[in-house]
Amino acid sequence: MSSPADLKYTESHEWVRVHPDGTLTVGITAHAQEALGELVYVELPEPGRTLAQGEACAVVESTKAASDVYSPVAGEVIAVNPVLADTPQSVNESPFEQGWLFTIRPADPKATAAMLSADAYDNGPGA
Repeated sequence: MSSPADLKYTESHEWVRVHPDGTLTVGITAHAQEALGELVYVELPEPGRTLAQGEACAVVESTKAASDVYSPVAGEVIAVNPVLADTPQSVNESPFEQGWLFTIRPADPKATAAMLSADAYDNGPGA
């Protein structure tokens, strides 16, 4: 599965969707969820929590392993995906749509500028 071109990516396998209001929705890439296998549990950050860039802020757990999810930017968590509490496998079924993890208001509106494009991700960490 190739990564959607309208998203930004991190070396640690998170994707970021930039919204017109400057907020960012964050999830894990198809590559990451395939490596983990079927997810059985997702722990998300609390709305209102302030995160540092690169801070471990969520956990995705499969029958094979548990993995931290890192905040791609510094900022405040403003929403989490409520569907994942009951259906964590949504991340496997739809990693770029229904399987999003959280939305963050970045401290720096230009924070996504250094992130990877889909091509750079697919030919680098996501290869």
